[in-house]
Amino acid sequence: MVAGDAGQARNLVAQMRRGVLPYCVLAMLREKERYGFELVQSLSSIEGMVTGEGTVYPLLSRLRRQGLVDTTWRESAAGPPRRYYRLAPAGREALADFASSWRRLRDSVDDLLASSGETPF
Repeated sequence: MVAGDAGQARNLVAQMRRGVLPYCVLAMLREKERYGFELVQSLSSIEGMVTGEGTVYPLLSRLRRQGLVDTTWRESAAGPPRRYYRLAPAGREALADFASSWRRLRDSVDDLLASSGETPF
């Protein structure tokens, strides 16, 4: 492996993570609403989804502006009020579209890797 290849691979993985992160957040909101820090903690506990507040909060704001999530403020027994996020109908549709595209892409890449002798993920 050439010295720069490892750095390029890490950069590619980071770019892929950034591309799928909005849909991971939408998926996490599919069954129940959550507040921002809860999303940060949940994402941080998933291997490969290294992310923090500086990434998640701007993403949530963008998803809200795009109409993909709705929000409500609620009082918290443990401190200041919290903004809760829930999947909006447009977010549910965007997530379904992404899931379909993701399956096709994932299957195609796995097929290519398998045909080249690599083990699919």
